[in-house]
Amino acid sequence: MFRRTGKVWMKPHNPNRVPTDVYLSFVSSLFGNRMTLVAGVAVHVVAFLAVAAKTDSPFYVLLSIAFLIVFAGRMITFRMFDKVDKSTLSRERIEHWETIYVIGAASTAAILGIGSGYAIFFLQDPFAELACTAVTMASMVSVVGRNYGSQKAIDLQTLACCLPMILCSLMALDFYRTMLSVFLIPFGLTTRAMANGVREFLYENVIARREITQIADRFDTALNNMPHGLVMVDPENRIQVINRKACDLLKIGDPGRLKDRDLGAVLRYGARYSFMDSTQPELILRQMTHVAEGKLSRTLIHFPEDLSLEFSASRRADGGAVLIFEDVSSRVKAEQKILHMVRYDALTGLPNREYFSHLVQDYLNKHHKKRGPVGFMVLDIDEFKHVNDMRGHITGDHLLCNIANRIEEQARKAIVGRLMGDQFILFFPHAKDNEALDAEIRRVHAAIQGNYEADDVTFLVSLSAGFAILESDAFAMDEWSIKADLALSEAKSKERGGIAGFEREMDGRYIEQQKLKADLREAVANQGLSVAYQPMFKADGTRIECAEALSRWVHPEKGSIPPDVFIRLAEEMGIISEITRFVLMKACADCMTWPEHVAVSVNLSARDLRDADILAVVAQALDNSGLEPERLHLEITESCLIDEPAAVRAILAQLRASGITIAIDDFGTGFSSLSYLDTLPLDIVKIDRSFLRNIVEDGRRLKLLRGTVNLARELGLKIVTEGVETTEQLALLNKYRATDLVQGYVFSPAVPSQNIVLLSQSLSRRSTPRKRPRVA
Repeated sequence: MFRRTGKVWMKPHNPNRVPTDVYLSFVSSLFGNRMTLVAGVAVHVVAFLAVAAKTDSPFYVLLSIAFLIVFAGRMITFRMFDKVDKSTLSRERIEHWETIYVIGAASTAAILGIGSGYAIFFLQDPFAELACTAVTMASMVSVVGRNYGSQKAIDLQTLACCLPMILCSLMALDFYRTMLSVFLIPFGLTTRAMANGVREFLYENVIARREITQIADRFDTALNNMPHGLVMVDPENRIQVINRKACDLLKIGDPGRLKDRDLGAVLRYGARYSFMDSTQPELILRQMTHVAEGKLSRTLIHFPEDLSLEFSASRRADGGAVLIFEDVSSRVKAEQKILHMVRYDALTGLPNREYFSHLVQDYLNKHHKKRGPVGFMVLDIDEFKHVNDMRGHITGDHLLCNIANRIEEQARKAIVGRLMGDQFILFFPHAKDNEALDAEIRRVHAAIQGNYEADDVTFLVSLSAGFAILESDAFAMDEWSIKADLALSEAKSKERGGIAGFEREMDGRYIEQQKLKADLREAVANQGLSVAYQPMFKADGTRIECAEALSRWVHPEKGSIPPDVFIRLAEEMGIISEITRFVLMKACADCMTWPEHVAVSVNLSARDLRDADILAVVAQALDNSGLEPERLHLEITESCLIDEPAAVRAILAQLRASGITIAIDDFGTGFSSLSYLDTLPLDIVKIDRSFLRNIVEDGRRLKLLRGTVNLARELGLKIVTEGVETTEQLALLNKYRATDLVQGYVFSPAVPSQNIVLLSQSLSRRSTPRKRPRVA
């Protein structure tokens, strides 16, 4: 091995170590420069014929003929090699051609060696010896220059030339000839070493040149295929290197024509004849200087045709600079799209709450010197949920978009945003006085009421509104959102499609409600609620089958708080599941104190059924109390199914599979309750009290009730009728067998747990016949 320029090269003694392409170039060199072969064979033939003439030896005539025959054969193989497609040659075929060449070359060398040896041993003629030896030695010297490409050719030719002369000199038994023949050995070895040295030197340079070429090609390929544009300039700002991507991005021509051109002149040319603005060349150079000096890490420049390039630059040690830039148009568009998605509602295209706040604040900052009232309004679409229930969410979305478009049309200068779901927010800019602003707000509200078309269906839509008018310097988004919400609640409590402005008294009610929420949270945390039970009787009133658990809250200051009030607050606060857990634990424990035939029924909220945690809560309540699952009923309402009906069905199916009875409460109040009878895992239908209203006087309502009951019974469901308050209602239900169980004041209001035991005992005594005394 030997070293050069820090790299280690293998000596190519073995052709297998040489790359195939280099090996082919070495073998091809053997078949080249044929004029030297022609001159050589001419010298060989002439010399041997001269010896034949001088010594009258016919042997040299034969050797001359042999020279010509071998030469002719070699010329034929040379022509055959010329016709071969070198690109298809395998390593084995290259070795084959090398072997053919070596045979011809060794044959020529052998003829020379034999002629020289014959002259030394047999003729012993000074001229013959001199002529043959001189020609042979000259041929050996030419071996170095012609046959370096094949070590086999060198070794065999050297051996073929020298061995006959050495043997014949030794056989002549002449001291001086023997001494000269011995000198042929180092001569042959030297010739061999010289040829190997030439071959190794050329091999090293071929490999080095090939690597340099490969590196240059790779660099050129990398430079022209990199996704970034690259420009390298010298201290005078002349272009030294520029890749194709840079030319394509800046549209400034072919890279080959730009070397040593001034970068500024090239960019100005691009501005004149391409898409660049005339100011952008100087901007690029100025920004490049700032980036190179460290004032900027990178800079983004926008060009016409929606092209955005991001530049970075660095100084070189010689004072030049390297400018790298890339097309970030897709990224910029994606960022703009993401920003739009972050800022705007995907359905309506209106600003969302956060961006709406930004727009309002931006307006107030720009007009901070302006005085006058501004307005803030919240709109809520009345009963929009029913549109989704009846027509599906796609139609609901189309209707929502149409409403948003009309709001935008009527709002004029107002900023419009989508708050959430079916709510919108509007900001009204400065008006001359409160009365004018109030009139404008009410005009917008009135204009957006009415009919809307969506999917070939006409909807009569009403929107309730709450608004607040205030001075612009007093505006605070969160605070005034609360005030508008309070006004909206006031408007919705009075009528559908109403509008109300914020008044100071609403703040007091809001504060009172917040205090009530805090008290409720404390009561739930400290188990300050209680449970009452309203029994469900058999239709003839002879037996209690079940009792519904109802939560109660007695406030220490305000007294008894109606359940519909504190349950609604608990749902708003997100603590309804804690109340459910408390009632479940209490109800299961109390049920264990009742007669075995009496079950307990507990209401579940929509929040309870949003995940599978309710399964663990129910299981814990049963385990802690020891209650059989068959004695526990769970009631759900239609609202539980709105968000994720499939997940709710799966949870209910697991509960029912464990032996728990599932009931649907308030049946008949929703728009799609009938479909739930078939799709939900139900056991009981609880008919809402609204079915009993005027049932005695109105025959149609009675028919509606009987039809619903018959439908439920056809599906194998048990019937519980709620809100039965009069004996007339009870009589009708019994007459038409329109119920299985009755729940209502006609039999009993909600009572404490111990009263269930007392009522059951009382009914049991009534139903047991008295024994007559025996007559003696």
